Amino acid sequence: MNDLHVYQQYFAGECEYNGVPRKAAAVSLTASSGGGQIRYAVQITFFPHEDAEDYRITYDAFAEEVLYEAAGRRSKKREQVFLAELREHADVLAAKLGGSIYWEQPLIEARLG
Repeated sequence: MNDLHVYQQYFAGECEYNGVPRKAAAVSLTASSGGGQIRYAVQITFFPHEDAEDYRITYDAFAEEVLYEAAGRRSKKREQVFLAELREHADVLAAKLGGSIYWEQPLIEARLG
C-alpha cells in the first residue's frame, strides 16, 4: 500500500511513556491505498521535544485508529469529514496513552497532502 499524509502537524503536549517524559505530539491523518482499497487512519506519536530544535520522533508512544477501510479510492469530500473529526479521535488516542495534546500550541504549521 502507498501511504500519504493527508494532514500532519506537531503540537505541544504532555505524556510520560516508558519512563520518558514527552512534551509534544505528532498528529496525522493518513490515507493508504493499493489494490483497489483505501484506508484512512488517525495517528499520534508523543515525542520528547526537549528544546525548540528537537524533533526526534519516537514511535514507542504511538497510537492509531482506522476511520475507514473499503474498496475505492481517495475522496476529498471524505477527507474533509475526517479532518473535521480529527481532534476528537486524536484526543481519545492520547488519553489511551495517558497523554494530552495542546491544540492551541502548534509547533509547526499544518502540512496538507
